[in-house]
Amino acid sequence: MVETAGYTIVDKMEQVREPDSRYQIGSGKVEELAQMVKETNAKKVIFDNPLKPVQAYNLTKATDVEVIDRFQLILEIFSRRATTKEAKLQIQLARLKYELTRAKEKVRLARKEEQPGFMGLGTYEVDVYYETVKRQVQSIRGKLKKIRRKRLLHRERRVELGFQSISLAGYTNAGKSSLFNALTEEKVPVDNALFTTLSTTTRLAEMSRKKFLLTDTVGFIDRLPLTLIVAFHSTLEETIYSDLILLVVDVSEPISLVEKKLSCCLETISQIEATGIPIVTVLNKIDLLSETKLKHKIESLKGRTSNPVLISALHRINFDILKQKILKILKNYVQASLTIPLTNESMSFISWLFNRADVQKLKYKDGSAHIVFESIPWFVEKVRKRVEQEFNGKIERTQTVKA
Repeated sequence: MVETAGYTIVDKMEQVREPDSRYQIGSGKVEELAQMVKETNAKKVIFDNPLKPVQAYNLTKATDVEVIDRFQLILEIFSRRATTKEAKLQIQLARLKYELTRAKEKVRLARKEEQPGFMGLGTYEVDVYYETVKRQVQSIRGKLKKIRRKRLLHRERRVELGFQSISLAGYTNAGKSSLFNALTEEKVPVDNALFTTLSTTTRLAEMSRKKFLLTDTVGFIDRLPLTLIVAFHSTLEETIYSDLILLVVDVSEPISLVEKKLSCCLETISQIEATGIPIVTVLNKIDLLSETKLKHKIESLKGRTSNPVLISALHRINFDILKQKILKILKNYVQASLTIPLTNESMSFISWLFNRADVQKLKYKDGSAHIVFESIPWFVEKVRKRVEQEFNGKIERTQTVKA
């Protein structure tokens, strides 16, 4: 993450002990850290642990450089990666909510006079700052609410189209966007860095003449702060409403890391309440492994993955197997046949049906059109209602399609 944010690591230190209330680390380590900063000419210190405002303040004073924690580092990366208005607002909201907790601490310290003028703010100024941040938070929440309503309308519109939906999920930099591009023939940004995707993209994907809506979502990360999960909830929500989740895992990494990231992804899926949705575990980047290493990893992951499929998104290896697995799970297709009279309205209806279902046969005879098509059950029901209400006809035959 540090490198993704554009920094060069010049040195690092570690301490195993109970957190110190003043500095997070012990006073001896603080002196060591200050010396390290001086010798390496470091411009910033980044803690993997969360820092309290007072700890960051004391450390900054001791080292004479800016001191941030993991949460602030993630925000920096998100800020650089955000391209859509929604993503930028979500990041701004997370930053302000973080500042709000810090402002509360500043108010508390200033009022108790434990730290007069803490961070250069007196009691009155801190109160003003706190209220200003609160107003900004409310303003952004209002803007995000409008975007969320728009997203809901888009989702309802997609449901009306009659397509089943598939969401791509997985740890950041696992290869979701590469798989998305390969399945949809799109060109969403792909980069060998963390958090390339911070907003959702939905496109149509076709497999064996059946059409699905495929959505690329924001990548998960271990110990993602709750504030950020909440901020990106509307984005992650797309996963909740899908019919299938493709959980993309970078299987080329060391097995301990693969297991850790897989656990993190499953935990995040549980947090967003999407555990009831079928999952296909897409073990990606097999082109980077020898057969022996790949077999060892598959054996190690046995029982931990749901419907595993080995692929390379970059080289499109085993895509047929992946598509077969998807079709097998989303197999609840129904075949139906109908006959309607040929009119201007029915020609428009036929065109509508071609765009939303897999039309197997279309035959014109004696001023009528005979159509055989396949789709999901509720969409067939929707077609039945239109045929009965608009053309005074009926669907003559329906049967379940064998996977």
